[in-house]
Amino acid sequence: MALPDPQLGLVISYAYLWHREYRAGWDSGRKDRPCVIVLAMRKSSDGGLLVRVAPMTHAAPDDPSVAFEIPLPVKHHLALDAERSWIMLDEINEFVWPGFDLRPIPGAHDRFAYGHLPPILFRQMLERIRAVWQGGRGRLTPRD
Repeated sequence: MALPDPQLGLVISYAYLWHREYRAGWDSGRKDRPCVIVLAMRKSSDGGLLVRVAPMTHAAPDDPSVAFEIPLPVKHHLALDAERSWIMLDEINEFVWPGFDLRPIPGAHDRFAYGHLPPILFRQMLERIRAVWQGGRGRLTPRD
């Protein structure tokens, strides 16, 4: 099984741990879900690749300002279902690539990525993430 390079905008299958679950003492996510890589950088201490991912969910957000709806054509491009989905902008998991929670996509035992968000859409999403986090509304959950 070849692992993908952790590129910005790549949508991976990942056992995401919600911040509320982390605070409750959980150490692993309840289910695997698509997540978008929003940061990938070398750690200076050991040279490992530090990755941050934002989760996708079908649950409509309580606060739409911290979510980014994924257009149906993009979901189709990624071979995801046709239900409405959002990328949560105020939640991020951080781990050293590939980590313990990278999962094969459903129905494939040798693929871990659905594909990339279109560049324009990814840039729009990053602008929104930046605003949320600069406003002090982001929550980082360490996974290592």
